[in-house]
Amino acid sequence: MASAAPVEVGEPGTSQVTDLARPWKVLVWNDPINLMSYVTFVLQKLFGYSKAKAHRLMMDVHTKGKAVVSSGPRERAEVDVFRLHEHGLWATMEQDS
Repeated sequence: MASAAPVEVGEPGTSQVTDLARPWKVLVWNDPINLMSYVTFVLQKLFGYSKAKAHRLMMDVHTKGKAVVSSGPRERAEVDVFRLHEHGLWATMEQDS
């Protein structure tokens, strides 16, 4: 029976460690399917935004192609993306720079 030699594991360098303190942002992207009124409604429903703020974000999605609709810890961003997908919106997340 052969035994495995122990493997030395070094400390990760600073370039290898993800900065966990940086927040994640959730982006909603423009799509040819959903009506602008529906996008506004979903942003109000999911995030509790006022109609004016939801409308402003929807207009960013429509005119700029995307809008940041929330930010925070990774787990919260994952939940937000999931909920947006459940409502038929195209959403992604990325770590804030």
